Amino acid sequence: PSDAVILFGTAADSSKWESKTGKPFNWSAVDNNLTVVPFAGDLRTKQSFGDCQLHIEWRTPAEVKGDGQGRGNSGVFLMSLYELQVLDSYKNLTYSNGQAGSIYKQHMPLVNACRPPGEWQSYDIYFTVPQFYADSMLRSDARITVAQNGVLIQNNVELWGAMQFIGVPKYEKHDAKAPLLLQDHHNNVSFRNIWIREL
Repeated sequence: PSDAVILFGTAADSSKWESKTGKPFNWSAVDNNLTVVPFAGDLRTKQSFGDCQLHIEWRTPAEVKGDGQGRGNSGVFLMSLYELQVLDSYKNLTYSNGQAGSIYKQHMPLVNACRPPGEWQSYDIYFTVPQFYADSMLRSDARITVAQNGVLIQNNVELWGAMQFIGVPKYEKHDAKAPLLLQDHHNNVSFRNIWIREL
């Protein structure tokens, strides 16, 4: 779209990204792919975003190693807080709200729309930030709609709070905009054709 911010396109330009710690870019950017370097740490955008439409394509390794959460695991974190799970969920059993397309540990996808490992897949994400009152109390939940490979998998669901691996998700007041974050879960997951529209 004419108003889209290209975060990673055909030129394999990593200039819009940095390590989560603020250090220089430390993943691989080869052949127009942005690929996790295991144990390098999470990657985030230098620019912050709030309400948005995000398109991102991802691919898990063609050679299957591990199972469950150990197979092609990564994540797309809106505002660095709210995780849409990336996982090789093609004939791979795991807990329902941890499979690909889940709002991690909150909402399972409406359907498993995963392609086989090694094939490119897409997420089209429509995200609305949570709103807070001046006293930091929650005014309205964050909401998200997601299509995976053109198939609706999350339909305007309300998020329960920031991602929690253990425990109950909760909201804490934060800025209206924050960086987009991609997770290093120690698997060689690749991303490409990433663009975002501020809404």
